[in-house]
Amino acid sequence: MKTNYKKLLTHIKAFIFDVDGVLTDGRLLISESGELLRTMNAKDGYAMKTALNNGYLVCIITGGKNEGVKSRLLGLGVDDVFLNASDKMIQLEEYMGKHNLTVDQILYMGDDMPDVPVLEYVGLATCPQDAIPEVKAVSDYISHKTGGDACVRDVIEQVMKVHGKWNVEHGKTAASS
Repeated sequence: MKTNYKKLLTHIKAFIFDVDGVLTDGRLLISESGELLRTMNAKDGYAMKTALNNGYLVCIITGGKNEGVKSRLLGLGVDDVFLNASDKMIQLEEYMGKHNLTVDQILYMGDDMPDVPVLEYVGLATCPQDAIPEVKAVSDYISHKTGGDACVRDVIEQVMKVHGKWNVEHGKTAASS
């Protein structure tokens, strides 16, 4: 880990996440028709929705192109969903410009090689416990949770607690997570 990540939590205004290996466990279920299916943790959904309800920005940048994933995220209120990103830095810079964000205001969580350039650039680089060694080496914080097992909830909750916002909307989003 590069630095004491807790000092960086106070600056965060935006959460950006990869999908496969972060919001999911990285496994793919292939249907008879060839459709790729993934599972996501409802605790991550609750945390993203709670963050949005408390004024934080949430964005997804993924190399995958699953419309079912996009539908789930849009249903949570995540409006900025970048699918099929071959160079995640392009989408990151577009997102930063759109929302007038500085690097230190962004927490990114990724787990694999395409995430490394973004992790090296953002203010707070995070990853799940089961990320590859190259990602762990550039991360400020390694979650005790694995991908698809509420690692997203882990980082959102930590930031919101530092800002005194965790539980502000207690119970209001649980049914729709």
